[in-house]
Amino acid sequence: MKLATEEQIQGHTAASRRGAAEGTLVAGTIATLGSIYSHRRWAYYRNLPPSLKVLGVLIITAPALSIQAERRGLEYDRSQWEGDGVRILDMQEHQEMSRWETLSTSDKIADWASRHEYSLIVGGWALSLAVAGGIISRDKYQTTAQKVVQARMWAQGLTIGIILAAAGLKTGHNKGESASRVRHDSVILRPTMSKVLRFL
Repeated sequence: MKLATEEQIQGHTAASRRGAAEGTLVAGTIATLGSIYSHRRWAYYRNLPPSLKVLGVLIITAPALSIQAERRGLEYDRSQWEGDGVRILDMQEHQEMSRWETLSTSDKIADWASRHEYSLIVGGWALSLAVAGGIISRDKYQTTAQKVVQARMWAQGLTIGIILAAAGLKTGHNKGESASRVRHDSVILRPTMSKVLRFL
């Protein structure tokens, strides 16, 4: 196993910092513009305390910062691989692409969902919060605090539904893989069993 040199460590750190800056800039800009638009568009958002508005921007910016930093670090690591490591990675990518091409549409959806499970859950939570907030904001008889609580409760309920659906899809996908593995094993074992029975 080859140890990383000081130059490679510094390069990885620089790539991760560049990714963190990119994630912060893009996500921070989008979140800030969204906050400004919401402040101008909806009275209930204007009435929220500034700390909650800042928290909303941070909730969007912080994950983007860490994700982009990790992506840039992994890209740098990949650029440093050479020889057999690159060949093995290329072979694994080719095998994965071949497997993907043989899957049916429903299996592709299940496979994609299982690999992006957390993104779907967080995205579903954010979407359900936005939709619930938009619907509840029309109620003239509730205070801003009541509307925020109602929107949060609806988002939590819908997120639990998304988590249960994801668990069901994952269980079904795993059962399908187990069944195909059992069929494959039974094809291998059938000649062996027939030989054993003949011997007995």
